[in-house]
Amino acid sequence: MRRVTLFVNGTSKNGKVVAVYGTLSDLLTVASNKLGIRACNLYNGKGGLIDDIALIRCTALSDGKTSDEISGSQTDWLTLNIGGRLFTTTRSTLVSKEPDSMLAHMFREKDVWGNKQDERGAYLIDRSPEYFEPILNYLRHGQIIVNEGINLFGVLEEARFFGIEQMAEQLEVAIKNSHPPEDHSPLSRKEFIRFLLATPTKSELRCQGLNFSGADLSRLDLRYINFKMANLSRCNLTYANLCCSNLERADLSGANLDGANLQGVKMLCSNAEGASLKGCNFEDPSGLKANLEGANLKGVDMEGSQMTGINLRVATLKNAKLKNCNLRGATLAGTDLENCDLSGCDLQEANLRGSNVKGAIFEEMLTPLHMSQSVR
Repeated sequence: MRRVTLFVNGTSKNGKVVAVYGTLSDLLTVASNKLGIRACNLYNGKGGLIDDIALIRCTALSDGKTSDEISGSQTDWLTLNIGGRLFTTTRSTLVSKEPDSMLAHMFREKDVWGNKQDERGAYLIDRSPEYFEPILNYLRHGQIIVNEGINLFGVLEEARFFGIEQMAEQLEVAIKNSHPPEDHSPLSRKEFIRFLLATPTKSELRCQGLNFSGADLSRLDLRYINFKMANLSRCNLTYANLCCSNLERADLSGANLDGANLQGVKMLCSNAEGASLKGCNFEDPSGLKANLEGANLKGVDMEGSQMTGINLRVATLKNAKLKNCNLRGATLAGTDLENCDLSGCDLQEANLRGSNVKGAIFEEMLTPLHMSQSVR
């Protein structure tokens, strides 16, 4: 006589050994009586539906007992309804890989969480099926496989929601590696010349915020270019034509601008600390004045520069060298000229009201400096 051990689906305990005889309906009736349930279907160990009693095979164990393929420990299959899409898996898949995850807590023991089920008995979970599928596959084999067209950020959020920490960490690394690193390397002279050749001379080339640190831009025609907030530190700009260019809030620290044409340049609040501007021309015959208001010009060397009418209001020129500069009609109101060397400068009609001239050198002045020009 053939005998089988029957378990209620979803459990591996309290099995009942019954004799296999008659039809499948007879076996289901016996199962109902033995297990105290209404048995409707029989499944094998792999979750396959048994619709014919002839398909039941028994194997003898070493202790003489019989077992079969409808053991409950092997048929603990679950169906999940994820956002309207059905997923069938085993309980061990959901609880073994990530034992501390939400899914493990939900399905480790039957009905502990009071999970809602649809009319087919599938457990209802209101999440995205597209993003859940890679998570279920990860719990099955431990590998993250995401089909083309599926957003990794969506899968990451689902992994975080279900508390699958190891997968979330791997996804974060994958997302980071999928994006190219930000390139903050400075533009070279060759790269910049390509831009210049493709732009009309009277058009404003937008280079705002770009990095030119240490680049050789000497003797180039840089008129009308917008260098606002650009990094030009340690640049070689000797004899460059920067007429009417915008250098507002640009970083020119340590740059070399000797002999540069700076007619009508805008350098408001720029940082040119330690830069060299010897022999520069700020004077525009048409009357357009260079504006360096609020600029940081600490320690700059501007010896011999033409700066007629320049606006240096509230700029910082502490320890700067302005020997033999033409500052006629310049606005130096509120400017910090502490320890500034103004030897041989032409300050006729210059406005020094409110400027700090402590320790400033005014030797060999070309024109007398009247007290009305400075009140400090």
